[in-house]
Amino acid sequence: MNSEHIVKSFDDQLQRLNELVSRMGGLAENQLEGAIEALVKRDAALAEKIIAGDRKIDELEAEVDEMAVRLIALRQPMGPDLRQIITALKIAPDIERIGDYAKNVAKRAIALSQVPAVKPLFTIPRMGRMVREMINDVLNAYATSDVAKARAVWERDREVDEIYDSLFRELLTYMMEDTRNISACTHLLFIAKNIERMGDLATNVAERIHFQVEGVPLDEDRPKADQASVTVIEPGRR
Repeated sequence: MNSEHIVKSFDDQLQRLNELVSRMGGLAENQLEGAIEALVKRDAALAEKIIAGDRKIDELEAEVDEMAVRLIALRQPMGPDLRQIITALKIAPDIERIGDYAKNVAKRAIALSQVPAVKPLFTIPRMGRMVREMINDVLNAYATSDVAKARAVWERDREVDEIYDSLFRELLTYMMEDTRNISACTHLLFIAKNIERMGDLATNVAERIHFQVEGVPLDEDRPKADQASVTVIEPGRR
């Protein structure tokens, strides 16, 4: 086997690894979209499908792990090739976690479909669409090694945090106004936090793309704006 054939074979394997990661990401993106749809439509059957669909993402993650370890062991890559493999190994768990959070949203969508609806909320679907777009854009950035696009995703995380903070206060207000809202609003709070965490994971992926392409970490503080964890709501205050 000549050296040219060996190099092409290795390049093909790296491409296959990237395709596996991208496929994982596409599934996770679809899972989020389906979970939000199930929530909005109060569709328990659709939510069950989303929950069942998480298994495929887990299987792909295992395939990425196996292939990456095999490439490192057999090819002993260096420099950019090694960074590409390590990046895939690190991105796959981020995507798997996105799938887990989408599954969690679907589980709570089932619970919410069984109780009276609270005041119509448009913020959660909007937040879900924003995070889904971040996931889509960061996957495109990964597929094309586009650092600028990855950085744009990284910078959008602050907006997701701001929406989450606003929604957190809104839901707490609903619970204080009517204790009958507490159960449903608690589920919605967890859903909002799951979506916010998906945005964080998309941001993780953006940082990993920067390292893969540039060879150095993105040496800036992450643009976080989540204040909900330290928010104090006083009874009688609006």
